[in-house]
Formats: sequence, C-alpha cells, structure tokens
Amino acid sequence: MSDFNAILSAIRHCRICVETPRGRPLPHEPRPVLRASTTARLAICGQAPGTRVHRSGKPFTDPSGDRLRSWLNMTPETFYDESRVAIVPMGFCFPGLDAKGGDLPPRRECAVRWHPDLFSALPNVELILAVGAYAQAFHLGSARGRTLQETMLNWREHLKEPRRPRVFPLPHPSWRNNAWLKKNPWFEEELLPVLRHEVGKVV
Repeated sequence: MSDFNAILSAIRHCRICVETPRGRPLPHEPRPVLRASTTARLAICGQAPGTRVHRSGKPFTDPSGDRLRSWLNMTPETFYDESRVAIVPMGFCFPGLDAKGGDLPPRRECAVRWHPDLFSALPNVELILAVGAYAQAFHLGSARGRTLQETMLNWREHLKEPRRPRVFPLPHPSWRNNAWLKKNPWFEEELLPVLRHEVGKVV
C-alpha cells in the first residue's frame, strides 16, 4: 500500500509538463485529476480533463460524464466509489484549448512517466474501459484498428482477447461523437447490454 500511496501522491504533485515538458509547457498551473485504489476492479481510462473537470478537480463532472454513466447504467455513487472504480485518464491535467476552442490532445508526458507504475500498483483491475482513441492506442497497442470505427467494430474480439485486464473499447461520450453514434445504432442495441453486463460483474 505504501508504494501505491507514494505513486498516487507523486502523480498528484506532478509538474513534468511545466518543468520538463515534451514540447510546449502546459499553459496553466497543473491540476492532476485521477481516482484509484488497490481494490478497484474496474478502470475507466479516458482522454484528459476538460475545462469543467479542471475547475472541479473531479473526473467526468460534465455532460460527457453524464452520458458515460448512462452507458454504464451506473449511479454517481458507484461511479465515484474509488474502492471499486479507478479513473485514470491518458493525461492527468487539462491540456488547454486549440485555436478552435476544442481540447488539445492529452499531454504526452503523463502516460509514459506514470501509467506503467500506476497500473502495476492496481493488481485487482479486471476490466479496462478504453474510452476514445488515445486510451485505445495505449491499452490495445498494435491490436487497435487504424480508425475508431475499425476498433469499435472489433469490440467483441478485443474483449475476448486472453489478456488481463481485459480491454473494452468505447468511443468518447462527447457530443462531438453524436454523428458517429447516430450512424452506428448497433452501439446501443448490441454493445451497451454487454458493456453493462461486464461492468456489473466487476463492480
């Protein structure tokens, strides 16, 4: 437990993206956001905090979080129960906005520096929800499809892979994916019932 607590504390005090960044430094004060415990059996791995989460310091306190909890059929009480659910984004801090007002990609420093140590310290995680392309690239590696569509169409194969933890890919629950969800009705009809069943087994 002491090693886990040390890792968690180090992440929460991390300033790599300001002091030794890969590229341009973070344009604001870091505020790492994550939730984890050694007893968690489910890990939700998304992209990076947005502006609302940066302000609140609590992951998925935004419309994307509302949609994700709806997909999972999960109450906020369960979703934020660290003893059961770890929330580990690819980038722990809000990366800033691009010229069009959209979120920049997750900072590259985070996953390289912290994810191997952190996931090694989460021995009970049985299922990872890889939410969005960045999380899928990290957790699926070369098994990821060339596009989000290809990865998602193969969701059953990814889930059946003999790995531990198992990886369940999901699109990001942002409104920006509304068109994709509309074009792919199988997501709600076929995938969501399986997702809720698999999540229910570990939570």
